[in-house]
Amino acid sequence: MKKTTISIIVIIVVIVIAIIWFKSASSPTTTDTTSVATDNSGNATSVPATAVTKVSDKLSSYQNAELGFSVKYPTAWEKEGANDGVSFIVPIDNTQVSTLNKLQIDIGVGSGKCSFPPVITVKDRGTVVVGDNTFNTISISNTVQGRGYFNRMYSLQKGNVCYVFTFSSVTLAPETKNLTGSNIIQAQNNNKAIINTVDTAFTDMVKSFTFVASAVGVDESTVAPVKK
Repeated sequence: MKKTTISIIVIIVVIVIAIIWFKSASSPTTTDTTSVATDNSGNATSVPATAVTKVSDKLSSYQNAELGFSVKYPTAWEKEGANDGVSFIVPIDNTQVSTLNKLQIDIGVGSGKCSFPPVITVKDRGTVVVGDNTFNTISISNTVQGRGYFNRMYSLQKGNVCYVFTFSSVTLAPETKNLTGSNIIQAQNNNKAIINTVDTAFTDMVKSFTFVASAVGVDESTVAPVKK
């Protein structure tokens, strides 16, 4: 009797183990949540999560006494001087999936009345008050032959001198980067996030604008000539 009971218990245990094993084998395997896309050949290509390029927390000052202004800008931006202003090249993180080709800020100073380019693809326009200064602003967005263009401009009139601030970005068509499937959507999301981040930093730079007094020269009419 005891042997029969033991045999029954053993059989029950074997059946339970078999059921557990069967359920485990038929359940889907847990995988990494990273999204995966495939290229035209069917090969899997990893799609990283959308990331926002963070502008450096460190700021540098640019001052041009001859043109009469100073601004603060992210130290990571590469400064290029010019006779009538200054340009800042924003480094592009090539480790991210994007089609960005250009991120640049320009500050130009010239004589005459301020005016924006005569375009019809105006996204928005308005004014921004910073202290005692009122900036006119306009943003332009357009796509030509697969390339995306976005420009935001600010202008400030001071007497007969015009200060113009321009943020320019250029994005390429996805095929130029051999992007397909989900990678195209990923690139578009990254493009937008990066441009918005730089646009915000650009606006902060404009808001840091201050006038700088030029060095005062000596009135030559009051200087006695030196006899030799």
